[in-house]
Amino acid sequence: MSRRLLLSSVLGASFALMGSPVAARAQSGTLVVVNKAASTASVIDVASGGTLAVLPTGRGPHEVAMTRDGGTAVVTDYGDREGNNTLTVIDVPGLRVTRTIDLGAYRRPHGIAFLPGDSLVAVTSEAARAVVLVRVADGTVVKAFSTGQGGSHMLAVTGDGRTIFTGNIRDGTVSQLDVATGEHTRLFQTPPQPEAITVTADGREVWVGSNSEGTVSVVDVATGEVARALDGFRWPYRILITPDNRHVLIPDFRAHELRIVDRAARAVIDVMRFDGAGPQGITLSHDGKTIYHAMSLEDRIAVIDLESRSVIRSIATGRGPDGVAHTERVVREPKGP
Repeated sequence: MSRRLLLSSVLGASFALMGSPVAARAQSGTLVVVNKAASTASVIDVASGGTLAVLPTGRGPHEVAMTRDGGTAVVTDYGDREGNNTLTVIDVPGLRVTRTIDLGAYRRPHGIAFLPGDSLVAVTSEAARAVVLVRVADGTVVKAFSTGQGGSHMLAVTGDGRTIFTGNIRDGTVSQLDVATGEHTRLFQTPPQPEAITVTADGREVWVGSNSEGTVSVVDVATGEVARALDGFRWPYRILITPDNRHVLIPDFRAHELRIVDRAARAVIDVMRFDGAGPQGITLSHDGKTIYHAMSLEDRIAVIDLESRSVIRSIATGRGPDGVAHTERVVREPKGP
């Protein structure tokens, strides 16, 4: 199918859905989108699709995490060729940057997640081969964990916040870290260049992608077994498990598609194609029914209904959107004087 025909079919399906209950579910809340190519973050009202604010970040921002209440977002400023060592903290309702956290020797911050309670973020430091816990309120690094591995790029945190897993791209491993003790407890050998990583909330399964082999494997944490589950990817960029544990969402940046996987069966049930759009960052609404997917080469977010597997609409972003976070909280533009 040509790109023009594909775009026409997507737009036609989108217009058909605009007045439906499916569309209503997807048109609420606020997005924070990292514009990697512009070194900015956009705060966007989902209902209108309007940009409420474009805020400066450090050089080369990549990922973003948000508190459960949607009050605070934290962006990792990964950097350009020289690297960077900062986090940008955003007051989402206030539409402003509140502080820049200097991580000192912990350079190349990338993967990030809030721990339960929303006072601490866990952040990878690729250059230091570490994960650091940072208190957002004052920017203090309260604990550091050595992964002992090269290229600790992304991380995944169990639902109880007690265990962190990192994909170590250069060494072809996954590290398991104990949050309470700060110890590196286990190391799993995986297919080469593991970047994309996630873990089930109960901590039993770690899903990890291999950039070089174009595969996705599942680590059984109890037994240590690493089983190849899926193949045929060009770049399994990220992996996301839905809250009901039924589906796994895997964007393939180079193939310009999103695979939707039955988690239990480890089988692809649908492939959504985005010809030339460069799908990268991905997140879900809190009910797990709506996908917000960054199309990095077209400067937009695709809003997708998971049940119907339909693109409902697109929302414009800044240049090169990647990391994206969603909150049900509605943010209003400040009134003028």
